[in-house]
Amino acid sequence: MSRIGHAIIEIPAGVTITENNGFVTVKGPKGELTQELTGGITLEQKDATLSVVRPSDSKQHKALHGLYRALIHNMVVGTSEGFTKQLELVGVGFRASHSGQKLELALGFSHGIIVELPAEVKVDTLTEKGKNPIVTLSSHDKQLLGMVAAKIRSFRKPEPYKGKGIRFVGEIVRRKAGKSA
Repeated sequence: MSRIGHAIIEIPAGVTITENNGFVTVKGPKGELTQELTGGITLEQKDATLSVVRPSDSKQHKALHGLYRALIHNMVVGTSEGFTKQLELVGVGFRASHSGQKLELALGFSHGIIVELPAEVKVDTLTEKGKNPIVTLSSHDKQLLGMVAAKIRSFRKPEPYKGKGIRFVGEIVRRKAGKSA
């Protein structure tokens, strides 16, 4: 049995949570996020804590209970601290640069790839001599950040023989032995 839904959400200073007409809005120093609540899930706010309440113990309500607690917690953390993901470009000649909201990637294809990023996602590229280029993405919206990072990674996934491709920093790529002569 999951106990995620029963966990209490601590609300940091500077973050306000409002609920009206089945929508939860979280405002903080990093931005504002909104999430729809369905299935009769409600919120109880006491001082600097928030708890998610389900109407019954049916299987559907239990599933939504944990889901909405996790989504609201991510909204609180995102609007107060924010989230970051780092992508590493492993391969000879792989380069990354950015200008504004455009990310330009050179991944060994005959053409460069230009990615137009949403306004909520901030990008930074780091290229040091002798090290792999690193693309740092940051946002207050965890779902959007994950989708953008997965889209960038999908341009050249890490391959299992040499390990070339785009990977998350700290990701372990299982390597294969290759041909035995």
